[in-house]
Amino acid sequence: MASTSLFLPTTAGAAAAATARRYPFFSHRSHSHVPSTRLRRAPRLVAVSAATSPASSSLDALIFDCDGVILESENLHRQAYNDAFAHFGVRCPPASADPLCWDEAFYDELQNRIGGGKPKMRWYFGENGWPSSKIFETPPSTDSDKEKLVDIIQDWKTERYKEIIKSGTVEPRPGVLQLMDEVKGAGIKLAVCSAATKSSVIMCLENLIGLERFNGLDCFLAVQPGRKSKKKTPEPEVHSQEQHHSSCSPSSASHLQGDDVKLKKPDPTIYITAAEKLGVESKNCLVVEDSVIGLLAAKGAGMSCVITYTPSTASQDFTDAIATYPDLSNVRLEDLKLLLRKTLVTG
Repeated sequence: MASTSLFLPTTAGAAAAATARRYPFFSHRSHSHVPSTRLRRAPRLVAVSAATSPASSSLDALIFDCDGVILESENLHRQAYNDAFAHFGVRCPPASADPLCWDEAFYDELQNRIGGGKPKMRWYFGENGWPSSKIFETPPSTDSDKEKLVDIIQDWKTERYKEIIKSGTVEPRPGVLQLMDEVKGAGIKLAVCSAATKSSVIMCLENLIGLERFNGLDCFLAVQPGRKSKKKTPEPEVHSQEQHHSSCSPSSASHLQGDDVKLKKPDPTIYITAAEKLGVESKNCLVVEDSVIGLLAAKGAGMSCVITYTPSTASQDFTDAIATYPDLSNVRLEDLKLLLRKTLVTG
C-alpha cells in the first residue's frame, strides 16, 4: 500500500505563517522526547478549609470531550479513512500503484494540526495532487467535483467508523464511567462537548457509556455538519469553522434537536454555550480534555481544565491545565472538587 510520511507544511504561504503565529503549539515534536514535567500526575492536594472555600468555589458541572477522552479514537478514525481510500481506490498522487494509506505517525501530526475530516482531505489533496479514484477516473478539476469527491469519501468513512464502534471491540478509556457515575450521584451536572460529527458522537456515547448515561446527560453539544454551497470552496484552514449541535435535556429524542454554535475548538463558544444551557458560571465548570486545542477552548471560556492525554497528544504543552493524567482510573470526584476549589481560592 502507498504510505505517507511526515511532510506537513511548515513555511507554505501566509496562511500557514498566520496559523503558526496563532497556534504556536502546532510545532512538530517527537513523541520520544516528551518532557517528563508534562507527563506528571497531579500532586496530591491539600484540602482547603471551609473558611477559605465559599460556595462560589464549588464544582457545579463536569464537562467531557468525547474523542480522546471518553475513547481513544485516533487509530479508529485512521483505520476508517484508510478503509475508505481502499474502497474507492483513491490514489494520491494519481500515478500511485496502491490506494492511499495514512500511517500512524503522519495521522498523529495531521489530526493535531487540522480539525475535521473534510479539511484534512482538502489540504492533503491540495498539497499532493487531487487523486484518481473509482468516483472520478481522472482527478477532479472543478470545485464542485472536488467537493463531491470529499463528501462521498467522508460519508463512507463515517459509516465505517460507526461499524467499528458498534463491533463491540472498543471500550471507554479507564475511569470514565466511574467518574461519570460519581458526578451524577453527587447531583453535579454532567455534559459532553465534542467537535466531532454529531451522528458519530451520539453513536459513540450510546455504545460506550450506554443509553441510560447518555439520556442522563444534562447537556450535549456536537458538530452539526452541513453541505458546502456551490460557491468557490475556500482553502482548508486549521480548525475550520463548522456548526455544533446542542441539546440540554434528559430525553434521547431531544439530544437530536437544539441550537447551533458556529465555531470549532479552540474557539471557546461551545463551552460558553454549555455553561449557559447548564445554568452555571463558567468558573464553576471543570472540563476534561485530551489536547491543547480543547484546553485553549476551555480556558477561553473561563473554565479550568484537566488533561487526560493520549499517545498522540502526550508531547503537547499542557502548562495551563490544573492537572494532567495518563487516564482517569485513579481520579475521583473529590480530587477534582478539591482541585477546582484550590484553583479558585488561590486565583
